[in-house]
Amino acid sequence: MWKTYVSRFIEAAEDGNDKLLLAAKKIRRATCTEFVISLVSDNFSQSSSTYIGKLRSNFMGTKFKIYDNQSSDDAAAQSKGKLGWRLHTTACNYHTATISYELNVLRTRGPRRMNCDMHSIPISSVQEGGTAPTPISLPNSVAKTSSSLVSKRKAQPARDCSPSKFPSTKVPSFEESMILKNKSPRWHEQLQCWCLNFKGRVTVASVKNFQLVAAVDPSHNVSEAEQERVILQFGKIGRDIFTMDYSYPISAFQAFAICLSSFDTKPACE
Repeated sequence: MWKTYVSRFIEAAEDGNDKLLLAAKKIRRATCTEFVISLVSDNFSQSSSTYIGKLRSNFMGTKFKIYDNQSSDDAAAQSKGKLGWRLHTTACNYHTATISYELNVLRTRGPRRMNCDMHSIPISSVQEGGTAPTPISLPNSVAKTSSSLVSKRKAQPARDCSPSKFPSTKVPSFEESMILKNKSPRWHEQLQCWCLNFKGRVTVASVKNFQLVAAVDPSHNVSEAEQERVILQFGKIGRDIFTMDYSYPISAFQAFAICLSSFDTKPACE
């Protein structure tokens, strides 16, 4: 029997009335790990209207693919204000991003290194006047840029472990997709550890903590301030509780999927 785990992406309100935005069920299979992402925490069927997408790893847990149930064309149309988030009534997955963790061959000390190739977002989105074809908001909810991820462990019955069959991916013909990379940490001599400035949003040291910025070169003509801007940060604040802060040009779903990848075991990266 394979165990499954449920993680919840919660908008923490000041009045204590926290709101569930997204939920993910982690399923360990013989050759990979999958995270199925839904708008509710009690229905992860891909045929459901609450199904958003999924995250799938390779055998080593060093490479992940994000599958969205919304095509890039739909997202592009929504970013222009022509339609809202359209949910498919049947399972339909589009490969929209690839997350890669660097192998730590020499077993050197240091944080995990990763990069995220956002196939559906052009590098021009971080240039002046650029736009990104990402959903403006989640359906039936108000997504803010500051929320908490709560990981709840629940054993559930085994599922069919046969590989899912995904349709062919239609990738927009952008000249170059945006790639996110780790913001370089600094070594703290007194604490004897690698440190990043989370501005009080992260309070517990963890190998899962990270900050991502856009990877650019001089030919991209991106301002220095934009190069330093943290697009996604994730960090631990308590037992099974993490904070996730994201901003343009990625969506809540994309940010959530990237953060979920850090929960899979990666013996070759540490």
